[in-house]
Amino acid sequence: MLTINIGIVAHVDAGKTSLTERILYETHVIDAVGRVDKGTTQTDAMDLEKRRGITIKASVVSFFVNDVKVNLIDTPGHADFLAEVERSFSVLDGAVLVISAVEGIQAQTLILLSTLHKLAIPTMIFINKIDRSGAQADSLLQRIKDKLTEHILPFNHPAQIGTKQAAIIPHDLHDPAFLQTCLEQLALHDERLLAAYVEDQCITAEQVWSALKQQVAAAQVTPLFFGSAITGVGVTELLTHLSDLFPSQTGLEEEPLSGIVFKMEKEVTGEKIAYVRVFAGSLQVRSQVNLRRRTADGASEIYTGKIQKLHLFREGTTEQVPMVAAGEFCKVWGLKDVKIGDVVGEWSSQIKTLRFAIPQMETRIEAVPAEHNHQLYRVLLELAEEDPLISVLKDDLHQTIYLRIFGEVQKEVIESLLLEQHGLTVRFSETTIVCIEKPIGIGQAVESMGKDDNPFVATIGFRVEPGPQGSGISYTSTLGALPLSYYHAIEETLYATLAQGLYGWEVTDIAITLTHMGFDRQAGSTAGDFRNLTPLVLMDALSQAGSAVYEPINQFELSVPVEILSTAMLKLSALGALYEQPILQGDTFLLTGTIPVRTTETFRRELPAISEGEGVFLAEASGYRHKEGEYPTRKRLDYNPLHREEYLLHVHHVR
Repeated sequence: MLTINIGIVAHVDAGKTSLTERILYETHVIDAVGRVDKGTTQTDAMDLEKRRGITIKASVVSFFVNDVKVNLIDTPGHADFLAEVERSFSVLDGAVLVISAVEGIQAQTLILLSTLHKLAIPTMIFINKIDRSGAQADSLLQRIKDKLTEHILPFNHPAQIGTKQAAIIPHDLHDPAFLQTCLEQLALHDERLLAAYVEDQCITAEQVWSALKQQVAAAQVTPLFFGSAITGVGVTELLTHLSDLFPSQTGLEEEPLSGIVFKMEKEVTGEKIAYVRVFAGSLQVRSQVNLRRRTADGASEIYTGKIQKLHLFREGTTEQVPMVAAGEFCKVWGLKDVKIGDVVGEWSSQIKTLRFAIPQMETRIEAVPAEHNHQLYRVLLELAEEDPLISVLKDDLHQTIYLRIFGEVQKEVIESLLLEQHGLTVRFSETTIVCIEKPIGIGQAVESMGKDDNPFVATIGFRVEPGPQGSGISYTSTLGALPLSYYHAIEETLYATLAQGLYGWEVTDIAITLTHMGFDRQAGSTAGDFRNLTPLVLMDALSQAGSAVYEPINQFELSVPVEILSTAMLKLSALGALYEQPILQGDTFLLTGTIPVRTTETFRRELPAISEGEGVFLAEASGYRHKEGEYPTRKRLDYNPLHREEYLLHVHHVR
């Protein structure tokens, strides 16, 4: 049986979930089409998804088109959950990008197609909402060619667009005009076809179809379809070509097992359920499997797990099976230590690296009443374990919990999850931006054992200085052989200490050299002495070197009409953006540059008003920039080694 795994992706409100509902209806998986606005859709299962009419968690459902099984992932559309979308891309054989015929190309449309192209994922475009007032066809096609990709092939065209009677006129390879369009597009990537075309040789529809399948599979050309998810117009045509043109994984069952975990859930009992894409080999109940995980330093960890139960997706539900073959999605029970991104079995060329975006915003969260904070922290750690989008920090000194997040909508999602699934009421502080620190000079400090102000039976000396950009933390020792446990104690504590610099932000691009080290076992030196002394010496050296604060920035592209350019540039300058010389493209200007993360959303919200809806703004993380003016500070999450008396009192109390 042929299996194809596809994703439906789009900007929020383009009609992605509505298209999923229509597909499930047309393939007889459901008896009635659910409505996003009524909270009755098959794939939006969370209460918040139903209330807000948005997709938050990627969900999987399957259906059949003729004899081809299709596993479909309905992905989030809101920018706060883009990392969830990117994670889903790693397991796809193809994708359908939905664009509204009314709203047209949005900023996230550009991000999505750019990511699909980078990963070479075969893609089709579905122009939705042709039955809505204000729907566009020819002008939208031109904008798609200008802003997304020139390599599109429209397989139909709308009639009576913008009315309830909107229909589609299909194009066929036996139509000379469409055959000519296909030849001109396909010849760009096919030398033999180009030669035959130039020499005016007879080229059959079958030859063109063969070239079309190859180029769609290679993500070189993008089929495009007009239609309406609400009325169903054009959906059957999309499905037919989807099963014909998208590649399927076949003949890999005899290869070594290779798969990846792309989603996690937990049962009420706390048992983990791993969603796995099997690229090669097979999974079998009661079998032991190896799982591989990349650590922070790039190394690979291997652990084993025993599969207790397998569920296969089938026509809107799942069924328990003894074995899952290559090419399938499945749910796996029994892998106790599993995490998203783990490779099941062996690494293989089919596996695309999962990129986990780093949240650049932070908020304080507390339970109401405060007595529930201990339970809140435990639940948040559980949520973070199954969802890499959630990052939890705890200030043990002030008993405060912080969350690293991607945006304000994510706050609402977390609040809803905590209330609906755990009965916890919470409140958040105002969201702030997460900065970093870098040393700006050279500092050196030494603490020698036996000195009156050093209560530890240890000697440590550090030299700190700026490291190359992007180098992170570089640590070396010039000393000879000493007890390994002491070295480990110093190194582990060093990394933990640098999580909070002089202004409370994580320190990076720093080179540290261990210059002095001494111990006396007869006097009672222990690894704990080195662990407790390291923060004092390291922060002293960093204080002498000094540090600067850098704020996160986004790289942006802005496309606006000519008459709006000066207004947009003034607004960007006021928000701290730096930009290049504008480039004229037809009747619009393209402006590129960088803008602080803290002001990005402000500009995004104001752009529709200043551009009368004609501006397209695209922004993505692009590192950090030195923060001008007064540096923002962050409250430390522990006892500050720069406050020597307070720190020593705490250490002696713990000991």
